[in-house]
Amino acid sequence: MLARKHTGVRPSTDSHPSINARSPCKIRRAVYSRTNTVKVSAGPELKDSEASKAPPKAPAQSKTASKSVPEIPKNLKDSKRTFVNVAFDQLLDSVIDVSRHVGRGLKQLPTSDALDRLVAGAGGRLRLQKQKPVVLVLGSGWGAHSCIKVIDTDTFDVVVVSPRNFFCFTPMLPSTAVGTVEFRSLLEPIRTSNQFISYFEAQCDSIDLGAKVATCSAVAAYESGYRPTFEVPYDILVVAVGEQPATLGVRGVEQHCYFMKEVSDTRAVRKRIGECFELAALPGISEEEKSRLLQFVVVGGGPTGVEFAGTLSDFVRFDLRKKYPQLMKYVGVTLLQSAQSILTQFDRGLGEQAMRNLQQTGVNVRTGVRVVEVTEKQVLLQDGDALDYGLCVWSTGNSSRPLVQQLVQQLPEQAAYQPRGRDGGPSPPSAHKLATDPYLRVVGARDVLSLGDCSHIVHDPLPSTAQVAAQQGAYLAHLINSGFVVGRGGLDQPPPSR
Repeated sequence: MLARKHTGVRPSTDSHPSINARSPCKIRRAVYSRTNTVKVSAGPELKDSEASKAPPKAPAQSKTASKSVPEIPKNLKDSKRTFVNVAFDQLLDSVIDVSRHVGRGLKQLPTSDALDRLVAGAGGRLRLQKQKPVVLVLGSGWGAHSCIKVIDTDTFDVVVVSPRNFFCFTPMLPSTAVGTVEFRSLLEPIRTSNQFISYFEAQCDSIDLGAKVATCSAVAAYESGYRPTFEVPYDILVVAVGEQPATLGVRGVEQHCYFMKEVSDTRAVRKRIGECFELAALPGISEEEKSRLLQFVVVGGGPTGVEFAGTLSDFVRFDLRKKYPQLMKYVGVTLLQSAQSILTQFDRGLGEQAMRNLQQTGVNVRTGVRVVEVTEKQVLLQDGDALDYGLCVWSTGNSSRPLVQQLVQQLPEQAAYQPRGRDGGPSPPSAHKLATDPYLRVVGARDVLSLGDCSHIVHDPLPSTAQVAAQQGAYLAHLINSGFVVGRGGLDQPPPSR
C-alpha cells in the first residue's frame, strides 16, 4: 500500500493568517470543497481545484536554480477521487484519533520515561537506550504539537526535544503585548499535549544522518556553566524547528530592538511600554525626552507588524488615555515598510484597506523606506532621516535556524532547491529551507521528515501559516501510525509504502 501525498490547504489570500488559524470549520470546508486527484503510481493525493491553483506570492520559484531541479515524472497519471472517498478518509482518521485520545485517558501514566534509559556513551555523552522504534521530534510549534497529539505512543517511543517546553498560540502574541490576552491563555505544556511522550528541554546541536543519531545539549546550565549533552538514536526524525527573526544584517537590531516571535519577546515589549510611560510621567523630564520616549516604531509591514501597530494604537487611544491623559500629545505610533504597500503577500485590496484602517487609528504608515541602522535612541533610514523612539519592534520576517542550515550543507541534493540571491548567485544560508517531496520527506535524507516554516515542498510551496503546519503535523503522524516505511526523500524516489 502506498502513502497519500500531502499538498496542504491553501488559505484564502483575502484573510489574515491568524484569523484562518482560529477558524477550523472554514479550513475543513475548504478541504471538502476541493477537487482531489490521485497519482496512480504514488497513491492518493489532495490537489487544488482550478480556482485555487494560483501559487502563493511569498516563495518566488523564479529565484530557484530550476535548471538542475528534477521534475515530477511524467508517467504519473491523474485519476479523480470522489467527495465520498475524501470524506470517508477524513472521518476514519478522526475516529482513530478520538479513540486513541480516549485510550490515553484510560491508561495509567508511565512510571518511567526516556530519562531513565540514558546511559553513558562514547566521549562521556549520555545515550538513549531504545526499547521500541524511536520517533524523534525536534520542535514544539504548530507542526510538532499537532504531530505529538496524534502520534501512536503504544507502537513508538516518541522523544521530543525543544528549548521551549510549551506550545504557543502565536497569532495572539501581539494582543498579549498590550494585555488584551493573558500569556497563560496561549500556552499548553508539551507534557500535557501527550503525557506518554518523553520530553527534553534541550536543543539539537547536530545530526549524524548516516548513524541516525542526534546530539543535543540542555538549555539550562549548572551554576558552573556546564550544560549536559546527550545523544538520541532515532528510527524516524521529524524536523519542525521553525525559523528565527531575520535581522537582515542591519546594525543595532539585536542590541536595541524587540521581536514578536516568542512569549518572552511580548513580555519584554509589554514591560517596555509601561516603562516608557512611567519615565515620561516623572517630574523634571524635558519635552523632547517625553516625545522621544513615547514614540513607538514598528519595522515591517507584514501581518505581525500591521497587527501589532494597530493593536498598540488602540491600546494607547482607549486604555492608556485614561491613565496618562497629560501624555497623549507626545504619543506616536509609526509603521515602516520597505515596499510601496503593506501586507504584500495578500491581495492588493486587502493591503489598501489595512492602510486606511491604520491611518484612521492614528498610525503613521511610511512605505518605501529602508532602515540602515538602529541606535540606542534613533532609527536611521536610507534617505538620511532619523526617527527618535522609546520602543522599536522589529518584524521583518524570518530566517533559517543553524540546525536547518547545517542539514542543507550536509545534503548535496538540497543545493538545487535553494533560492538564488539577487545577483543570481547562491543565496545566504539564512535563506535556506529544507526541500521536501510531496510526502514531506527531506530530499536526499533517509527516514527524515520536515514540516512547517523550516521546510518547503518542491514544486508546490505552501504558505508559512499556522494551519498549514498543523495539518502537516497530523498528516505525518497518520503516515507514521499506519506503519509506512519512510525511506529516502526525493522526487525520483518511490513513495512511502508498507
